[in-house]
Amino acid sequence: MSAKKMRQFNILFTSAGRRVSLIYNFKKAMQELGLDGNIVTTDLKKNAPVAFIAEVHELVPHVKDLNYITVLKDICKKHAIDLVVPLIDSELDLLSLHKQDFAAIGVTLLVSSHETNQISFDKRNTYSFFKKVGVQTPKILNTPEILAAPQAQYPLLIKPATGSCSVGVTKIDNAKELAFFQNYVPNAIVQEFVSGEEYTLDILVDFQGCVRCVVPRLRIETRAGEISKGVTVKNPALIAAGKQVVEQLPGAIGCITVQCFLTPNNEIQFIEINPRFGGGFPLSFQAGANFPRWIIEMILGKEPHITLDGWQEGIVMLRYDDAIFVNQEAIVC
Repeated sequence: MSAKKMRQFNILFTSAGRRVSLIYNFKKAMQELGLDGNIVTTDLKKNAPVAFIAEVHELVPHVKDLNYITVLKDICKKHAIDLVVPLIDSELDLLSLHKQDFAAIGVTLLVSSHETNQISFDKRNTYSFFKKVGVQTPKILNTPEILAAPQAQYPLLIKPATGSCSVGVTKIDNAKELAFFQNYVPNAIVQEFVSGEEYTLDILVDFQGCVRCVVPRLRIETRAGEISKGVTVKNPALIAAGKQVVEQLPGAIGCITVQCFLTPNNEIQFIEINPRFGGGFPLSFQAGANFPRWIIEMILGKEPHITLDGWQEGIVMLRYDDAIFVNQEAIVC
């Protein structure tokens, strides 16, 4: 008697780079669901670490290339892709404009709406959104006015309005530093400096726009803008505030990563939104927030059992460097 044939489900991760842990999370979810499918990854180069844990790795042009979307669609057709999970900010808005094109070939893009990506990508839009929905956020300040005011209060924070991964984010301690860095940091904005505990909230939004799960992660230590040490914290105020914010994003879908500070006065100051899986998501997964499984179940028409805080508090992640070793021939383009 032949074994029951397993359902095929194939996932494409674009611009996957170093996101090895996240792909392992999805592989585990597929195994739990009894799905027989392939993980396909794309990147600009053969030497992306994910290329050696995926079943298939495809080279693609830069996201700004006019043929980028056509190439992705061809890859989806070639490998019978069911779900596309983009992993860098620079392609989210572009993909949001082509959701119907991919849906027409049977592919679900795990991408929020154009409006949400516009809110998230430009921190001036993010600031306006936070103000509109009634949550606290550091003020964006007028640089010439600050420099002209002898009694201006420091420190301040300067950063690119459309930056990511903390590139260019600089603490400013005096007028001399501000005068220099306003020309050094591209497309700079200046904000109030907020101190306190920094949290990342991993928030799952279903395909009807409802928040299903919120996991606050305290950022104990970061490296190059990404968490290297963290712990899950079941703080009801953070969970409620994160839910309030994300449910007001128009057309949010999938994992929405929100950053905020909890000040010594227990005020929540929201600073950033990234409508994609963050680099520290594997910590939430380890705590029991199985976003990969729940997302796949939703696509398959199943109703997953999810609760807003149904995950384990006090799970700590201590990251370290690891390596993949291959022959040189495997990475030569």
